[in-house]
Formats: sequence, C-alpha cells, structure tokens
Amino acid sequence: MMPQIQLSVTRPGSSPCLDTVAEEVPVAFEYNGIAHTVMLATPADLKDFALGFSLSEGIVARRSEVFDIVIEEAPEGITLQLEIAGGAFAQLKERRRSLAGRTGCGLCGAESLAQVMRDLQPVAERSRFPLDALYEGMRLLPTQQTLQQTTGAVHAAGHVAADGSISYVREDIGRHNALDKTLGARAVADAKADGALLITSRASFEMVQKAAALGYGILAAVSAPTAAAVRLADKLNLTLVGFLRGSGCAIYTHEQRLLRTTT
Repeated sequence: MMPQIQLSVTRPGSSPCLDTVAEEVPVAFEYNGIAHTVMLATPADLKDFALGFSLSEGIVARRSEVFDIVIEEAPEGITLQLEIAGGAFAQLKERRRSLAGRTGCGLCGAESLAQVMRDLQPVAERSRFPLDALYEGMRLLPTQQTLQQTTGAVHAAGHVAADGSISYVREDIGRHNALDKTLGARAVADAKADGALLITSRASFEMVQKAAALGYGILAAVSAPTAAAVRLADKLNLTLVGFLRGSGCAIYTHEQRLLRTTT
C-alpha cells in the first residue's frame, strides 16, 4: 500500500488537476495472535512503527524480545502481527488495555491513571550537546520530509547528532506514530540513545514519555510543549526544547545538558 495517492482536485479559477494526498489507514497491532490496538497511520515504515511502538509503550523492554513482525494487508486496513517473548506477552496480558487510536491523542482509551503515569527511570546524564546542532538539525529536517513536500499533511521525527547531521527521519499523519517510527528505526540499527530527537509538532506528555522510555535525553519540537510535558520532562531528567526555529528556541527543562556556542 502506497503512503500517498493522486486525486483530482478543483481550485477556483483553474481547471481540475491532480493533487497528491497522504493515505490514512487503520493499522492493527496483534501480539502473539491477540489483538491489542488499532491506530490510524501512514502505511510506510511499518516495521519501524511496530518495533518503536512496542518499545516506547513498554510492551517489550528490548528489541530482542520481538522475534518476528509480519505485515498483512487487507481491504479494510493493515495488521502488524508481532511475535514477542513469552514474558513480555504475559505482562501485556496483565495490564491489557484497549486504545482508541487517533492521530491527535496518544492516551485515548487508557483505563486507569496508572496506565498513563508509567514508572520510568530518569534519563542518564551524558556529555553536553551543542545547541547549534539542534538549530542545524531542524534546518535540515525539511529536506528529508519527502512526503510532507508532496502532500503537506504529515508530521516528521528524526535524530540529530552532535555535528548537526540528521538521520532516521520518518513521517506519518500522526505525530506519535512518526516518533515511534524513528525510535523503531534506531532500535533496528542498534543505535545508542544519544544525540537528540526532533519533532515537527508540539511536545506533549506522551512524546516526552516515549523519548524517555528509550533513554533519550533531549527532545526538541518546532512548536510549544504542554505543561504536563514540561513537568514530566523535569521529573525524568529530560531536556525539553520548544519553538526550535531558525536560531531561536525555548529551553524548558534541564538546560545544563545543552552547550551554548552561539552568541
């Protein structure tokens, strides 16, 4: 299934023409044959999505607990069939929940406050990260947003290194999905939780939670954070940056992790 299609569109004052539109399809997650949740997502980088979601939601603790991922397409949508370790599956059944997957809410369907407020360890301190690298990473990010360039309808997430280079850029109509895809792609590559994560959206509570769950210490967003995101980032020792645009930003938590070199 392609992540985009072409449709006829009419604009005032011009003849009908073709327009490229992003796909949005139901993507169902099954663990060891048992249905878990359905998310609306862009049908691209689905194995990255499956692994990233499983890790960031705490369904598995490490990549090695996912034995296989099978993608099954059907007229009504896509099913991601994951085979996971017995211990992880037993824990999943213990805290089983039904998420109503939506592009705008990452916590819909949680059945208790305990499921929302996961018990995560604070992120470990690492060497200081150049603030200039964040600026350069966000400057370069649009050059790799190929689906956004053609449709104008998707979010992106990516990883930026200390030299400002970006990699593992993934796109999706859902901002949480895009971040999960990036996290999954880095997990597939056995990449360390270093550098920083960039997102082309607001920084909400669950975005902070996903980043911290995999040990990343810096999350930088092009838009604003929520108050809940700031409180959680502070608690989890995560550096949260918002309004990252051009050569400006707002640093909300743990500023000590960033090395300022710009005058």
